[in-house]
Amino acid sequence: MAFRFQGWQVYKDIRALRKDINKIIKTYPLEEKYILIDQTRRAMLSVMLQIAEGSERKTEKDKNVFINRSLTSLFEIVACLDAALDDGYINEKQYDDFMVKTENVAKQLRGFEKYIRKSY
Repeated sequence: MAFRFQGWQVYKDIRALRKDINKIIKTYPLEEKYILIDQTRRAMLSVMLQIAEGSERKTEKDKNVFINRSLTSLFEIVACLDAALDDGYINEKQYDDFMVKTENVAKQLRGFEKYIRKSY
């Protein structure tokens, strides 16, 4: 791998989750294109970008800022999935599957935050 973050499990997992969610949001109604679909896509991409950007920050505190931003973008994805469930765009099983995956990523990001915090 050319870049360190590409080998991190959390980055691999968020890439896989992004791919899965992108498949589902293609089935949302057209009227959601610039609302829920766009917001979900931007939040998914933000998680990935924050991990990548934070990976090469010089100080541990600075790295932690980006990991925290990634985590908060992940929470935004959960809220988007809540809205999709409430509006009937996804079913309970799809929602539950996504929750398992988002919780897994959240645990990894929280663990990464703790690990970094111990360094400063």
